[in-house]
Amino acid sequence: MDVSKTKTSFYRRLYVAYLIDSGVASNVPALTEATGMPRRTAQDTIAALADLDIVCEFEQEDGARNHAGRYRIRDWGAIDRGWIEGNLPRIKAVLEYP
Repeated sequence: MDVSKTKTSFYRRLYVAYLIDSGVASNVPALTEATGMPRRTAQDTIAALADLDIVCEFEQEDGARNHAGRYRIRDWGAIDRGWIEGNLPRIKAVLEYP
């Protein structure tokens, strides 16, 4: 399947936001485990969610050190979470994720 970098980048952001929002992977180690993407790619993808007007915030665990906590999607902006959910098989196939 020949897919543009723009599409894979867009799908990666949607999928990462979905994983965070669904509680499947709400931190970087969990994202790398769920997707197989490198740590830096996971970090960059989370940072890039703002480009799609997806509001993603990190919540530090009380009393935790070294940035222990989880990410949370506060606002999906113009993105339809239901569309992502309905198209997960296609998104994962394009990204070649398990």
